[in-house]
Amino acid sequence: MEKESFIAKVEKIKMPVRIAIVAATLVLLAGIFVWFVYLPMSEEIEQMRQEVAKLEQKLNQAIIRARAEKKLQAEFAEVDLQFQEALKLLPNTKEIPSLLKGITQLGTDSQLEFRLFSPQKENQRDFYLEIPVAIEVSGSYHNVAMFFEKVGQMERIVNILNVSMTPLKDRSTTLNTKCDAVTYRFKGETDATQKDAKKDS
Repeated sequence: MEKESFIAKVEKIKMPVRIAIVAATLVLLAGIFVWFVYLPMSEEIEQMRQEVAKLEQKLNQAIIRARAEKKLQAEFAEVDLQFQEALKLLPNTKEIPSLLKGITQLGTDSQLEFRLFSPQKENQRDFYLEIPVAIEVSGSYHNVAMFFEKVGQMERIVNILNVSMTPLKDRSTTLNTKCDAVTYRFKGETDATQKDAKKDS
């Protein structure tokens, strides 16, 4: 009877009112869904988006650093290779005597007579030392030119500077040639130690 009376009461409600009740119910359910389900989930989603954005930023920064590090490593390898090549061109302390001996041998091979071969005091530079050698030879212009060419073809760097030529006698084809042969070497730990020892003394 109660069910029938309830149904009867519902049937008596007008259609517009029924529609309004259903609409209000749907709005209420939607509001409950939004408040208890959608809003918490949307906040969590937003937090996740922010976290993902931070992670992406960190990842991009890591990629940039990795690329920069690879570039620096490549540049360092190239500079190190160039430095090693430069070391090949500059003799070390132990090689200086053999290098000077090689220069005199080139002069002898060029049929020159040595009048003077005198190593001079080393000149300090920023990261290397200049080793000048005063040279005086006698011979024909052709032989002197041959000697200079052979020195220029040496594996180590040797520069011929301050060249002056004078004939031994009037109308003589034999020239007296004076010049400075300058080679170079890198400063090493021994140079720093010697320099410190001089300061202490």
